[in-house]
Amino acid sequence: MARPPSIEDDKLTDLIVAVFRERGFVGTAIGDLSTASGLRRASLYHRFPAGKEQMAEVALDTVGRRFRRILEPMREDADVAAGIAETARRLGEFYGAGALSCVLDTMTLAGAPAEIRDRARSLATAWIDAMTDAARRAGHRPDAALRAAKDAFVRIEGALVLGRVTGDTGAFAEAVALLPTLLMPEAADERSGASLGAELHP
Repeated sequence: MARPPSIEDDKLTDLIVAVFRERGFVGTAIGDLSTASGLRRASLYHRFPAGKEQMAEVALDTVGRRFRRILEPMREDADVAAGIAETARRLGEFYGAGALSCVLDTMTLAGAPAEIRDRARSLATAWIDAMTDAARRAGHRPDAALRAAKDAFVRIEGALVLGRVTGDTGAFAEAVALLPTLLMPEAADERSGASLGAELHP
């Protein structure tokens, strides 16, 4: 009878994701993965014969599946505003209310293999595309929808970087809360009107 694994596959994958999320590809050593999982290096290589690169691919595949679930409401809910709000809530959970680093950021640092950077880039593109489509369905013109999606992406990713550097997660909470406002044209019009009113009546 085969010896049962000392750690379940799902748990092992979660631990691998967590390590790459914090250290990136270049900063992660097999020893880090061994320590996090409690498995010997030989056991890790038994499960992942191609080594660290294969583990990184598995980590990004896992993140990709989770992102599909996160983006699903924004893509599929007939009530666009409600779908965006639910996606925003799920983003907050995924990033630990801003306390967790973004694997799309850490895995694309210099030194990562091109295949890994390409996978991370495709996830970021899918996220922006989903926000663009939601903004367009909400009533934005295509060019405005893309600008709104990129603005939202920059705000959220920038807030995650700020949280990692300073420990201040407030900007992330604000960025996620603003996601419906950033993508819905009515809210954008209200912001523009408020800004114009402030300029006319200082």
